[in-house]
Amino acid sequence: MSVPVDVGPPPPFDPELAGPLREILRRRPSSMTPDMIPADRDRIRAGGLSDDAISRGGAFRVSRHRVPGPADAPPVPLLVCRPTTVAGPQPVVYTIHGGGMVAGTSNSVELIGELDRAQALGAAVVSVDYRLAPEHPDPAPVEDCYAGLRWVAEHAGREGFDAGRIVVSGASAGGGLAAGVALLARDRGGPRLAGQMLLCPMVDDRCDSASSVQFDGRGVWDRVSNLTGWTALLGERRGTGTASCYAVPSLATDLGGLPPAFVDVGSAEALRDEGVSYASRIWRAGGRAELHVWSGAFHSFDEWVPEAEVSRAARAARLSWLRRTLDAG
Repeated sequence: MSVPVDVGPPPPFDPELAGPLREILRRRPSSMTPDMIPADRDRIRAGGLSDDAISRGGAFRVSRHRVPGPADAPPVPLLVCRPTTVAGPQPVVYTIHGGGMVAGTSNSVELIGELDRAQALGAAVVSVDYRLAPEHPDPAPVEDCYAGLRWVAEHAGREGFDAGRIVVSGASAGGGLAAGVALLARDRGGPRLAGQMLLCPMVDDRCDSASSVQFDGRGVWDRVSNLTGWTALLGERRGTGTASCYAVPSLATDLGGLPPAFVDVGSAEALRDEGVSYASRIWRAGGRAELHVWSGAFHSFDEWVPEAEVSRAARAARLSWLRRTLDAG
């Protein structure tokens, strides 16, 4: 790893987040190593949302589909949540779960934020269950996600969706895969996306930024965790610059022609600098990106401490961007 020479101490955690973070780290360490992947998968599956919880008392109609996957690959499972009070074609939030490329499910707790925004805006949510690394390394995850997106767009009329208002969304690994799917859609002439919401996204496999160094062994999803996830996905290609830009979006040489992006990160997390850089490169290419860096926030802070003031502010900013993006679609 090439360590930046001018890296100072890590920025402090927000006072309202620091106490809860200490409690979180008593239950789980900052670093996830390969031997911890099975337990992490079990934890996420055990905490998944039931269909009753997803339906929110009848606000959403929940269904499941298995749609054609990539060539010579199994079908891709989709969890579809349709608003029951909205007539006419519905905008769609196509969401890709996080989990470091190695864990997670379509009904994991991060779906709560997507459902909150969709319920406020009368949108449907489609959550994809992609194959996980290391058993299914690149390109399986991003190709599964793209196959699911194509089905949503191609069957929009039959399913009651508005094909002109589809936003791809994800957090952490899901944010990186959402960025990769947006690149695939552009380069393959696929679905025309209205936007891409990238929350604390994993987009750079080098793991050598200043923020990665500052949060090595600190916070949630530190540099070691990031190395674990990227190595599971890419193996010996990690950090060599030889992977596809659809797996590692920071490797894309051209970020022009992409749908408007929303990027947010915490100032106190390992993925801070790669998210900031990705938004900056979209601007440099002449594209549209809205960037938020939440002071003192750690990785996925709003899921862990939803009542903190900075979490409320982040949720409001995301909802505002999504409303403006869908209204423009």
